[in-house]
Amino acid sequence: MNMMSEAAVEKALDQKMNTAPYKMTGKDVSVYYGEKRALFDVNLNVRENTVTALIGPSGCGKSTFLRCLNRMNDTIDSCRVTGKIVLDEGDIYDPSIDVVELRARVGMVFQKPNPFPKSIYENVTYGPKIHGLARTKAEFDQIVEHSLQKAGLWNEVKDRLHESGTGLSGGQQQRLCIARAVAVSPEVILMDEPCSALDPIATAKVEELIHELRANYTIVIVTHSMQQAARVSQRTAMFHLGNLVEENDTDKMFTNPDDQRTQDYIMGRFG
Repeated sequence: MNMMSEAAVEKALDQKMNTAPYKMTGKDVSVYYGEKRALFDVNLNVRENTVTALIGPSGCGKSTFLRCLNRMNDTIDSCRVTGKIVLDEGDIYDPSIDVVELRARVGMVFQKPNPFPKSIYENVTYGPKIHGLARTKAEFDQIVEHSLQKAGLWNEVKDRLHESGTGLSGGQQQRLCIARAVAVSPEVILMDEPCSALDPIATAKVEELIHELRANYTIVIVTHSMQQAARVSQRTAMFHLGNLVEENDTDKMFTNPDDQRTQDYIMGRFG
């Protein structure tokens, strides 16, 4: 059997993206922190096996919207979310939804690497233990190796699995957090500025990883870096003052956006 070239795989993924079903759909999503409204009736579809970048100036609502996708805003007492967000066919804000199960399906990687103060091995097996995904040591060993390989970290840490995850470099810690997210076999991975605390070399490795993960996962990434959004995403959504300004193919957004605010932001006129 002939192996597909990297260019052919890329082309197939791009063709699939344009016809891919929506993995998540936000309908009239608004967010309130007490009396303050942070998001205004956002309608945004996230395609399967696609990287969608959320861009916009600080305080525009992009991270607030991202946290709606796995109900992380539930942890803020004053926060109220209205509208509807659908994962496949199910409304994730339905009262019958198990939020722990939802967060296994929709994993998250945060801005600052946050490995647990445990061994590398225990960081990766933490989620699978909670969700009962494995029972024997052999099964856990397999999950650890598979997840660390997916995160591009296996060859660097395979001989030190029982050392603390906090002893890794910043870039390695962030890839460990990605491995931890992957370990519970999510369908969607949310990334909130995952490279903002990393140096350029570590950033390049994480971006390469995002590129590879796209084949198996749907990814939504918040980034303040226009260059990063252009490099890693196929779709881009622009937020401004709590509103979704526009959303389109990344190439079009960066070369011929429909809205002047997008053009001004990309050109560095505000932000």
